[in-house]
Amino acid sequence: MKHDLAKSGPFIGVGGMTVVAFLYGYTAIAFPSWLHTLVMPVLWLVLFVVSCAWFTRRPRAVVLLPVVAAVLWFVLLIASGSD
Repeated sequence: MKHDLAKSGPFIGVGGMTVVAFLYGYTAIAFPSWLHTLVMPVLWLVLFVVSCAWFTRRPRAVVLLPVVAAVLWFVLLIASGSD
């Protein structure tokens, strides 16, 4: 069976964005700052809207969005100095 990323990629990407939502949601609850409570969930929402928009237009690129979202979450958490 041949794997076709053009057909399965969008589902993998949107599923990955759903998994990454738990990181952003936990951060919004656990850390009491404007960056964590407001900015980071809105950032995830923007990335999720982009992944939904790319669902049919760029099916292979959607796979990378959860990776970008997770790396961005990690960078923002480290840069803000949260423990």
